[in-house]
Amino acid sequence: MTNRFYLFALLIGTVIAGCGGNQQKPAATAPVAKKPELMPPFRFHKLIEVSPGQSYDILSWGRGSLDAGSFMILHSDSSAIKYTTTTGDLDGTIVDAYNADMDLDGNPEILIQAKSKDTTNYASIYAFEFSNNKANKLDFPKLNSSQRKGYRGNDNFYIRDGKLMREFPIYSGSGKDAKPTGAKRQLEYGLRGNEFTVKQLSKDSTEVADKKGAVAAVPVKQNVEKKTTTTKKKSEKKSKSSSSKSKKKKKHRRRHQEDE
Repeated sequence: MTNRFYLFALLIGTVIAGCGGNQQKPAATAPVAKKPELMPPFRFHKLIEVSPGQSYDILSWGRGSLDAGSFMILHSDSSAIKYTTTTGDLDGTIVDAYNADMDLDGNPEILIQAKSKDTTNYASIYAFEFSNNKANKLDFPKLNSSQRKGYRGNDNFYIRDGKLMREFPIYSGSGKDAKPTGAKRQLEYGLRGNEFTVKQLSKDSTEVADKKGAVAAVPVKQNVEKKTTTTKKKSEKKSKSSSSKSKKKKKHRRRHQEDE
């Protein structure tokens, strides 16, 4: 009897355990992987993989002032087992880094964008072209007088169709009274013979306004000229008609005198 009781209790326990096991447990959410924090003195890091085995680590480092420092480009050629380092002085802080082949020669260009507190040059580009594990420094052109007109920073750089694009808002006025006009200036940078080329894709808002004003003034002048010419013609017609009438009157008088 006791054996049957124990067997019966064991059977009920297994059934209860089986029923409890069918209940769905809430899925455990996987913890989001945090971006590894850079240890001082490093401030910025970005990995750019151009092709399998060809990678570039861009870093900035320095202690003390955040407005100055240095940058490093660590090139890893794992296929040839070659590793090179390119360094330079940095004015400001790195915003982003880009990879392009603007001259389509198969050699990648690494472009580092930095933002400075300099009110004349808000943005700086440090450019290098890598060929045969060697870095060739490229001089990035500054904005000329027409491109700088209304410039107050807030640059937006990006790569489009293998070219480096640059956009920034246009301001009117100077100093603290400068206000955004709502228009943007867009520049396209290319590379030819290891030298940058610049093409402005958008028209300057002030130039467009001036052209519109000039176009609007032209028809007004033409209308004035037309009015003056028409008035001159009318006056000439009137003078001709009056002269012809006076001649007719004189002839009529002469005939009347002869008949008498």
